[in-house]
Amino acid sequence: MNYQETVQYLYAQLPAFQNAGAKALKPTLANITSFCSYLGNPQDNFKAIHVAGTNGKGSSSHMLASIFQEAGYKTGLYTSPHLKDFRERFRINGDLVSQKSVINFVEEHQEYISNLKPSFFEVTVAMAFDFFSKEDVDIAIIETGLGGRLDSTNIINPILSLITNIGLDHTDVLGDTLEKIAFEKAGIIKEQVPVVISERQAETSPVFKDVALVRNSELIYAQDLYQVYQEKGFELITKYLVECFTNSTKEEYDLDLRGTYQKNNLIGVLAAIQVINKSTSFNISKRAISNGLNNVISNTGLKGRWQKLSESPLTICDTGHNGHAFSFLKDYISVLNASNIHFVLGFAADKDLETTLGILPKSCNYYLSAFNSPRSKTKEELNSIAIYFNITKVACFDNVNAAIQAATVKAKPGDFIYIGGSTYLVAEIENL
Repeated sequence: MNYQETVQYLYAQLPAFQNAGAKALKPTLANITSFCSYLGNPQDNFKAIHVAGTNGKGSSSHMLASIFQEAGYKTGLYTSPHLKDFRERFRINGDLVSQKSVINFVEEHQEYISNLKPSFFEVTVAMAFDFFSKEDVDIAIIETGLGGRLDSTNIINPILSLITNIGLDHTDVLGDTLEKIAFEKAGIIKEQVPVVISERQAETSPVFKDVALVRNSELIYAQDLYQVYQEKGFELITKYLVECFTNSTKEEYDLDLRGTYQKNNLIGVLAAIQVINKSTSFNISKRAISNGLNNVISNTGLKGRWQKLSESPLTICDTGHNGHAFSFLKDYISVLNASNIHFVLGFAADKDLETTLGILPKSCNYYLSAFNSPRSKTKEELNSIAIYFNITKVACFDNVNAAIQAATVKAKPGDFIYIGGSTYLVAEIENL
């Protein structure tokens, strides 16, 4: 098989969350444990930082990877899902692994995969661990897929765990309260391994405290170490003035990931680096931190996070797909001063639209689109949703590029076009 055939084989043979939803999940670590044992337990051959959370885990993982790269360490980064290329899931110093590496892995272990019948995600996790081991990375930043306790990545023994914001997402799998979801995320806390919590939340703090106590893990809240004093957004960066309580100093950081919600991710990452410098042999300088934060996108190849596609009209796409992300969007457009606003949106079938679509102003122009997945809300369902939310300026489409074209034709230079609602919708944008 060539590269494309290899990836198509994985999708065809193995249940993937993108297509099957919760049915693709394996609520046990048995498969990944067996798979990695068969591979010689490659996850034991490199140091790792484990990152979980509802919002911010992807941004935080990329920030950490960029910082370690700037510090001169060979850095592996595992994230999911991918947008354009399957290999986006596995990066080493920002570079995609080779197509040949993917082909060789599947060819060499195809018989075992066929017998084990793992999920698509389980195969990608095993593949990442194998790649990072063979490439002898100094550090690997490992982002969980969904949850934490039963996530396939949770067989690593990291030097640090990082948990970002907890929100109501994937409630059909993780639970319908913040406490239940926090318990699943807290599953990445390991025995005597420190854990940093990016954001203190009243509902989740007792959960993290209890789990950390049982695991004899030092529990560190980023807000006890750092505070953002000022933030100012510019075209490509946001400037943050941050105070470190440990030494009563203030530092200014330029972060090339946009969005005011990044401030909690930022202090979570700063706290993580502080703990790592204190408790491990890694040495991360202030310069590496500053340069890493300023060059996250170029260092890691991150796509789809508040990414500008056009200047006139201003066109932004974002993979944020829950209430947290849409609250930021609502705040952003309230001060944008755009002539007209155009929303190109698509949603997975299991999403709560009251906290996403439901909070946006209904007087705007809406272009609702399906995407190429059985989990997508259909064009007909989207039309019914528009009626339910009393959206009158609406058109429904079978694919996002047709929706973008319609919005672009209608929009004037002073308008604003936003594309989002689903990672899978953003992934189908042609010029991303």
